[in-house]
Amino acid sequence: MKLTGSAATAYFRKPDPTHTGLLIFGADPMRVAEKRQQAIAALVGPNGEKEMRLTRMAAADLRKDPALLDDAVKAQGFFPGHRVAFVEDATDTAAKAITNALVDWKPGDAQIIVTASQLTVKSALRKLFENHRNAMAIGIYDDPPSVADIEQSLTQAGIDQPERDVMDALVALASSLEPGDFRQTLEKISLYKRGDDTPLSVTEVMLNAPQSAEVDVDDVLEVVALGQADKLGPVLSNLYAQGVTPVTLCIGAMRHFRRLHTAASDPGGPAAGVGRLRPPVFGPRRDKIVRQAAHWGRPRLERALTALTDVDLQLRSASTAPQGPLMERTLMRLAMMARASR
Repeated sequence: MKLTGSAATAYFRKPDPTHTGLLIFGADPMRVAEKRQQAIAALVGPNGEKEMRLTRMAAADLRKDPALLDDAVKAQGFFPGHRVAFVEDATDTAAKAITNALVDWKPGDAQIIVTASQLTVKSALRKLFENHRNAMAIGIYDDPPSVADIEQSLTQAGIDQPERDVMDALVALASSLEPGDFRQTLEKISLYKRGDDTPLSVTEVMLNAPQSAEVDVDDVLEVVALGQADKLGPVLSNLYAQGVTPVTLCIGAMRHFRRLHTAASDPGGPAAGVGRLRPPVFGPRRDKIVRQAAHWGRPRLERALTALTDVDLQLRSASTAPQGPLMERTLMRLAMMARASR
């Protein structure tokens, strides 16, 4: 049987222990692993592995010994409780051995959990679970986590459900991070808030969010947008030393100035325009964009975008001109333009 959407989310939270098996597949191995961990933990509990009620095996081992899975399913443990036989990184080559284990399965046997990478609709492994009357197949896709997923993650991390603006910030953060990074961020927030009964704020979320190269790019763009031309050289040197290329910087600059242009062009003013940006912007960064958009104004921002488009074409062309100085000259022009608009 195939499960999708909210039904799949609910099943991971509380899988049916009477089902024969569960197939979890998807292109992102981290997302697949996260859902697999959640399902197995719900079935065997926190002590399942210590009590030897969880048997792990690689799908490659089934090619050498096809009876390995069937033996694990039938084996009786020393400790009472539900048992799971977990097959990792399965492909269609393991379908025959898994089919035999599903056919021989009886109530009281270990439940079969199988993970795989992306499977097509014609996959033998996928058809096996989707067509089985007592087994489940769930595909994990690159859709961002839903609000329900994030609320569940907050509960697991021991964090009280936050206000709407904080939840919006968490949704945006979850959409931009890998599942494991987002989970670690929630754990950091939980530690940060230990002993603190005040409601979680957007500022606290952003303080605990992972820092990346894009933040450094934003630092450069803030220097440019504020017209601080004297600070541009050192900041650029540090950025390039971290491995950020002029092309990456140009892409970031165009994205930033498009946001400013969108905000400055809104009939309700920059603050209203920033509120309509997608993905949404929160906290101190939102305030910076509002100030910068109001400072530049739409006409100057259009000239800035024209200059960035020109240098982008140069950077992507067959020109032999050095890319670093080309980008630095353009940013210097923008910084002087910002200074002249004061």
